[in-house]
Amino acid sequence: QSENVLGYFVNVERIPNSCSHPPNHISLKDRKILVNLSMAYYRINISAYNEAGESPRAIYIVPEFSVTDLPGQIHVKSQGTKAVVTWTPEYNPKCFVVDWGTGKGDMHMKIITTAIGNFTLDNLQPYKLYKIVVHASDVCHCESFIRHEKTFGVTHFYSVEGVPRTGPTNVTILNITKHSALVKWTEIAAEDRLGFLQGYRISYTDSSRKKSPAVTLNSSITTYHLTGLKEKTTYRVQISGFTNAGEGPLTLSQPFSTPKYGTVELLCTCI
Repeated sequence: QSENVLGYFVNVERIPNSCSHPPNHISLKDRKILVNLSMAYYRINISAYNEAGESPRAIYIVPEFSVTDLPGQIHVKSQGTKAVVTWTPEYNPKCFVVDWGTGKGDMHMKIITTAIGNFTLDNLQPYKLYKIVVHASDVCHCESFIRHEKTFGVTHFYSVEGVPRTGPTNVTILNITKHSALVKWTEIAAEDRLGFLQGYRISYTDSSRKKSPAVTLNSSITTYHLTGLKEKTTYRVQISGFTNAGEGPLTLSQPFSTPKYGTVELLCTCI
């Protein structure tokens, strides 16, 4: 019923928002609006109105921005359940706005007015990935942050790292020949890593239980080509992930067998 609409109300709400002020309320006639936002989380509420009143609100959560080249570096020194966050700004704004937490539903906000950034976080939980976003603002009134804050830097950290609670999933063996095979897997889910994933280790043994040297791979790799295998032999493959805290559990043993002959070999009995 757009022909009956007189205009739209748009509320841009910062997440989190420790200010007592309501979110920015914008009235407009068009069905589009350009807003310049920092890299904080935002919730946008949109409703239509006419002479009879206001419609229910449509709610849109602004997707998380990918980290681009930001002017500042944030350093985190973990101390168990606490962490000291420091940064050196390229200029001295009137204040910094610091967001930290484990995600959209668990973010906290604090306003800091010191020239050199220094901030202590406490009551941190081990094995959880925290995100810290620091914004600079030359206007230090709560209602002005959305319009004036600019993101200075973003970083992630664990207060305490653990080993992965699981190995990778969907381990499959493909393209098996008599001397090689391709191992493929799905990366360990972020919530199961419990630390910064450094890489994977592949272990494999043959039917005589002879164990080959483990292969260590970068965390970005999810396939590996096994070579130097023996023909007509059964192998079992297991994969684990590791962080700075150590190695996680191995996956279930994945068996495969190499053939006796290659795909282009022919067995000929001559008479």
